[in-house]
Amino acid sequence: MTTTTTTMDDGVYDAIVVGAGVEGSATAYHLAKQHQRTLLIEQFPLPHSRGSSHGQTRITRKAHADDFYTAMMADAYQMMFQLEKEAGVKLYRKTGCLYIGPADSDTLNNVESSLQKHGCVHEKISSSEMKARFPGFAVSADMCAILDSEGGILRADKMISAFQTMFIRFGGHLRDGEPVESIQPGNIVTVKTSKGLYKTRNVAIAAGPWASKLLKPLGLNLPLKCKKILVMYWKERTRGSYSVDRNFPVFIHKMKHPTAIYGLPSDEYPGLVKVCLHHGPEIDPDLRDEVDVTWVKDTVREYVTKHMPGLESVPSVVESCIYTNTPDSHFILDRHPRWSNILIAAGFSGSGFKISPVVGKAVCELIMKTTPSYDLSYFRINRFAPTSRM
Repeated sequence: MTTTTTTMDDGVYDAIVVGAGVEGSATAYHLAKQHQRTLLIEQFPLPHSRGSSHGQTRITRKAHADDFYTAMMADAYQMMFQLEKEAGVKLYRKTGCLYIGPADSDTLNNVESSLQKHGCVHEKISSSEMKARFPGFAVSADMCAILDSEGGILRADKMISAFQTMFIRFGGHLRDGEPVESIQPGNIVTVKTSKGLYKTRNVAIAAGPWASKLLKPLGLNLPLKCKKILVMYWKERTRGSYSVDRNFPVFIHKMKHPTAIYGLPSDEYPGLVKVCLHHGPEIDPDLRDEVDVTWVKDTVREYVTKHMPGLESVPSVVESCIYTNTPDSHFILDRHPRWSNILIAAGFSGSGFKISPVVGKAVCELIMKTTPSYDLSYFRINRFAPTSRM
């Protein structure tokens, strides 16, 4: 998928973005839209399924326990609608998002407060109401839920393709199947790949699970951990009972241990419901498939048996992706502490896809040194222990 659409008199890009997952592709899209001469580099031939951004669907929602995410998601929705218009493709299906947990849960109270603060349409639903409206769920009397009315399904593969298509249409260069081997800092940064050398005034590293391997030679040892996530699809006992057409919502069920279960109605695979654990074993991203995941399957099977009895108790389809987690599950969006023209967008902790339009805009603003649209203090590198060695 290597493309070249413009030339440069001085041979120096305004920006190079490393990693063509959703965050890197969104960043490149915003840069090209602002007339920045931009190169987007991806190590694998596109499309691929080795990282974090592949697959047909993701959940989108404004329901967050941290209200700064709810605020940012308002912009993310609007930019997603704009991308739909530009690319002429449907990226979103509204289903509502059900955020489930104990009635006395601080998390649910915070989710409700965030939605109220930002004027988002929502309602609180008791366990009895939930059973009546969403009979596919079996929940105990001490449970309740917040229904985020604007939650829904993102067409993930189409969204990445739309970002990349529009990036090229706005004049960007995309090179795939070209691993980055080194980044040499300076006023002009040199990026060495398996196929050549490129010069740029700014680099944005959005390499997902491979971010640490690129950052460590730059003296930056971030506390990132890669986790293998099983993406599992469970067959409906009665066809259509958990379908979008019957108004079954996307959902997140906050558990005490180990984290949460999430799911999407039967849609991408007819008759199969996506139900997954928001957790998994730590891995080396280059050895993703060499790890035991039996306990993950067992955990989700127990959940399905107890809470979604209308599904078969054995998954019909099992796929894989990777989360890159930070200790506090908030992502990293910041400049390198020594070289201000090296930007890092990493550690999205399994929650970054829906907010990618905002991430791309924020990185673009950092590179162009324009007034930031968002408070990025939550995502600074210095919230962790000192990490730079150079």
